[in-house]
Formats: sequence, structure tokens, C-alpha cells
Amino acid sequence: MNTTDSITITSIDSVTLDAADPEAAAAFYRDAFGLDARVRTRAADAASEGFRGFTMSLVASQPANVTALFEAAVAAGATVLTPLTKSLWGFGGVVQAPDGAIWNLATSTKKDTAPASREFEHLVLLLGVEDVGASKKFYVDRGLKVAKSFGSYVDFATPSSPIGLGLYKRRALAKSAGIASEGSGSHRIRIDGAGDPFVDPDGFEWGAAEH
Repeated sequence: MNTTDSITITSIDSVTLDAADPEAAAAFYRDAFGLDARVRTRAADAASEGFRGFTMSLVASQPANVTALFEAAVAAGATVLTPLTKSLWGFGGVVQAPDGAIWNLATSTKKDTAPASREFEHLVLLLGVEDVGASKKFYVDRGLKVAKSFGSYVDFATPSSPIGLGLYKRRALAKSAGIASEGSGSHRIRIDGAGDPFVDPDGFEWGAAEH
């Protein structure tokens, strides 16, 4: 797979995560978060150490939903990286799924307005990159539009996509997840959308979903 200027990105249909036991990983996402079609799993044993360079986020409408998602994840076997915490920006916590993927569960709302549920409003993939400006240009050149951009962070506008996409300086992303930024080997993720497969400047694989 090669990087090519002819690729046009329209949306992210799903992500596929590498797992030693893909059936168990799929069961975790189904049981903890109610995810099925948007998060897929595949059997893979590519070498990977430390931070894999990305995080997934579930953004909910209220703290009670974040708590419900967090508790369901832990009950299903996730490891707590950052406990649920109130902050100036809202409320949230970070867990690591049994397959190794890191999940940020959060809301910017500070008060509950409805009974707790595991519903969420947005599923977002954040890619940790070495050069935010270069990666931003790479994706803009391939058709994505920027919704927000400041310093070490870029949020792309993906209104028709079930999964949002953002870029974050790798070190800052690892810090936000509560882990060391060092890591090597496979990212252990494929980003699934339409078009021919390619690899971005930071080694993230894009391809078509396997049905």
C-alpha cells in the first residue's frame, strides 16, 4: 500500500482493530459499548509495544452516561488508565480494552438531565502524529475539511461519517490518555472507508472494510 495523491476520503465507515482473540474483542465492544458495525476486529499478531499512537473516544451527553459506559467497560474486562474525574472541561475517564486499544469516555456537560444510559453522541478516532501541520495537509489534500484547528490539535468536519477524525500531537495524546508516549511496531488498527487502500505519513493504514 502506498501513499497516493489520487485518494479522496469521504468518510470513515468503521475501524478494524487487531486482536489476538478477535471474537473476544468483538464481544467486549458489543457488551460494553453496544458497538458492532462501527468497530470490527481481526486476528493479527504484528509486533507492537507501548503506545499504539491512537485513541478512540465516546462522547456522551451527560456524566451519568459516561459513568454507565465506564462501569460497563470495566465489568467487561477493561483496565482503568484514568479514573472518572470532574474537570474544567467536563467529566470523563480513560480505559484500555482487553485488546489493548485505549478509550476515552467523556462529556463536556457537567449536569445530568435524564436517566443514565449507555447512549453516546459521537464516536471519534484521534490519531497521534509527529507533525500536525504535515498530517493536516495530507488529509486536507485528500478531501477532508477542517472544522477546528489550534496548536497541536485538528478536528476534521465529517458530517456524513459515523466516526469522527482528529489529529493530535502524539506526545500530547499519550499524556491525555495517562500513558507514556513511547511505542513501536504496528498501530494495530485499520481505518475503513471507501476508495483504494493507502498509508498516511505516520503509518496509519486505510482500507476497505472486510464484510
